[in-house]
Amino acid sequence: MEQVAAMENGSQTMQFGSPGGHERRLFLDRCGRYLFLAAASLMTLIIFAIIFFVGRQGLMTFSAVSPIEFFTSAQWDPAAGKFGALAFIMGSVVSTVLAIAIGGPLGLLGAIFLAKVAPDQLRRIMRPATDLYVAIPSVVYGYIGLILLVPWLRDTFSTPTGFGVLASSLVLGIMILPTVLSISVDALNAVPRPLEEASLALGATWWQTMIHVILPAARPGIMTAVVLAMARAIGETMAVQMLIGNTPQLVTSLFTPTATLTSNIVVEMGNTPFGSVWGNALFLMAFVLLIISLLMILAIRHFTAKGVA
Repeated sequence: MEQVAAMENGSQTMQFGSPGGHERRLFLDRCGRYLFLAAASLMTLIIFAIIFFVGRQGLMTFSAVSPIEFFTSAQWDPAAGKFGALAFIMGSVVSTVLAIAIGGPLGLLGAIFLAKVAPDQLRRIMRPATDLYVAIPSVVYGYIGLILLVPWLRDTFSTPTGFGVLASSLVLGIMILPTVLSISVDALNAVPRPLEEASLALGATWWQTMIHVILPAARPGIMTAVVLAMARAIGETMAVQMLIGNTPQLVTSLFTPTATLTSNIVVEMGNTPFGSVWGNALFLMAFVLLIISLLMILAIRHFTAKGVA
């Protein structure tokens, strides 16, 4: 019986180790490599096609509108042929900066608590709960802000409407919290434990260790979280459109109704004929958003490479 079993095992080994089986595995490996290469090439082609189409259509605006007028003028009146997008660019920048100023420190403090302070049982509950916020649609945030936050701002600060940069930035600050918190927690946990223990052994307090050792070591990951949160904030549409007021005017205060690049595109894209100067100007706004997103991706790669180095 043992000889028969040995012969069967030997025949199976010869079967799997036969030249035909080896060639079959090489063929499957080659097919898998080509499949992944085709998928990556297709995704790259789609991305470049989008950038090319949006950029080509948007740059056609400069055949009727000068770049100086588009980027430096705040007069937006398509009926009068005025297409100054400065108010929308400033609205996007101001609302994003305020959102980061609100959500960034809160997210970082929450990350420090979850990574270094919270008990294991609380951490197992809080981490999935914070990740759950990402699944909430932006229109829900905007609707809650419209019903609760805008009336509160109007009554508390005696403003005419309550709409403006402050309302949209407060909601954006809440929306970006999961991004900052989740990535910052991973960055803090990635810091080698011996660094923290060595600092404490030398007599440093826990806060001194956190400020002078752990946070500097986790800075690339934290900066990546901040840049990703900025990309989320500047590209947000529905919540901002519901709270910012949608008025093409420069920001002069926190309660000034204004508009952003995304909110203006949403409001006006249904009324513009394709190929008109008005429609091309909206495409140019979208192209500006693509360029800003590209710059943020390059910033993320810079911080990531710096962390690896």
